[in-house]
Amino acid sequence: MLTRAEHRAARAGGIAALAVIGLALALPIIVLVSYGLSSDAGTSQGSYLYRITRFTLLQAGLSSLLSVVFAVPLARALARRPVFPGRRWLIILFTLPLGLPPLVAALGLIEIWGRNGVANTALGYLGAQTPFSIYGLGGILLAHVFFNLPLATRLILPGLERLPREYWKTAANLGMGGFSLFRLVEWPAMRGSIAGAAGLVFMLCATSFTLVLVLGGGPRATTLEVAIYQALRFDFDPGRAVLLSTIQIVLTLTIMAGLKLVSAPADPGNTKGGSAHRPDVRGGVHAIADAALILLAVIFVAAPMLAVIGAGLVADLPRLLSDAIFWRATATSLGIGIASAVLALLLSSLMVRARHSANAPTSAPAPRRLSGLRLLSAMWGAAGSLTLLVPPVVLGAGWFLMLGGGAGQLVAPLTAIVTINALMALPFVMRVIEPAYNTAMARNSQLALSLGITGINRIRQIDLKAMLLPLATGFAFALALSLGDLGAIALFGSDRIITLPWLLYQKLGSYRTTDAAGLALLLGIATMVLIFIADRLGNRGGTQQP
Repeated sequence: MLTRAEHRAARAGGIAALAVIGLALALPIIVLVSYGLSSDAGTSQGSYLYRITRFTLLQAGLSSLLSVVFAVPLARALARRPVFPGRRWLIILFTLPLGLPPLVAALGLIEIWGRNGVANTALGYLGAQTPFSIYGLGGILLAHVFFNLPLATRLILPGLERLPREYWKTAANLGMGGFSLFRLVEWPAMRGSIAGAAGLVFMLCATSFTLVLVLGGGPRATTLEVAIYQALRFDFDPGRAVLLSTIQIVLTLTIMAGLKLVSAPADPGNTKGGSAHRPDVRGGVHAIADAALILLAVIFVAAPMLAVIGAGLVADLPRLLSDAIFWRATATSLGIGIASAVLALLLSSLMVRARHSANAPTSAPAPRRLSGLRLLSAMWGAAGSLTLLVPPVVLGAGWFLMLGGGAGQLVAPLTAIVTINALMALPFVMRVIEPAYNTAMARNSQLALSLGITGINRIRQIDLKAMLLPLATGFAFALALSLGDLGAIALFGSDRIITLPWLLYQKLGSYRTTDAAGLALLLGIATMVLIFIADRLGNRGGTQQP
């Protein structure tokens, strides 16, 4: 419970946070619209816009299809084998791509699937004449499956693991097996998860930037976000950038609406609990088939990360660490990351506190006031997801045009980058701290009121101490996301503003792959350490992980 004064302060803070987010999103969009109204690019570049949009949808659709098609048998194999040596480490391995910077993963994929990579070398020994090309549509699909196969598997697997043991007992009594078991038992349990996973993967791939920028391989393999970057960074064609941004926003909005439609609540069924004996779990050839499938998935996910480690260790790390530009990039990345993480935490905390206040009014309010509180609560809850509607490159395009390209400026572009990174981290941070805050309030609010501890004293003495671990978890996640991000810096990167991802991208662009491998190793270690810390803190604090 909160006092009336605390309710007013919480809601005022939430409204202020909402205003900051709205302003940060509205200003670049208004700039984009104003440029678009004065442009005739739509009439002169219709075929180009159609081709870019078609390729964006094509690669996202194929990536989603491949990720889900491979995730279904893998999830079934893992569900059939709930206990085997190393299963816990396998699940941890499947979480690593979620926090790995896309630029680092791209370098690892090039080491494995590039022209002189491990896979093509092996194909050469087997007599293959034409090596696999990592650049173009094939490379984009490979990279997206690398990132999204573990994600789709983790989303589908719980539906199978939640099936009551009575289902399996009935299936065994009826003699079910093979396709009948899949069609009547497993498919109904996976159907909702598969639709949700496919929709989420489609959205991630449709808004993918870094992987397509590095592996696209030319104009024939360019998505909307990369085309926006090229239109501003290389051609400075604001009209084309505005049209592409508009198409990207409409596309993202449509996908998010589709995700709402396909998401379905899980059906836990009626069960007495206990372990389940599945009729399809057998040894011999069946166990070997499951083991082979799981092993292939482990190799596919682990190989690029091991390649980054191997290539990075071969690089001249002492020389890289003694280079002044490396430390400049590190300092800039840390400064941007810390600032964006603090901003994300501040905005999230204000909105979470305000939402809690709106859902727990001081007294029975009038119907009109209650409707207003419900509307505000919905707006605070949706504010984090709202930032997903406008991808970083689209936001950056608006800020880029607003700042006139940012040439010769330092503070304004850095402010734009910090703001964009904070907005992109907002959904993850809110998901971490909101359940923890609600739990802390349920435990401590009555005690605080009985002791007369209110206002700033309550925040300092009770709330902050109870929320220390969740706040640290959110901070670590936001910092890791910012350290590995290339989308915001791509438009503003220059000799004056250099981050580690931008420096790594420059090394790749100038074919200094050895230095790029060393930087990728250092950047990958930094982000993985942060993700590990966040995971450990989240487990200790009992918070819900992103």
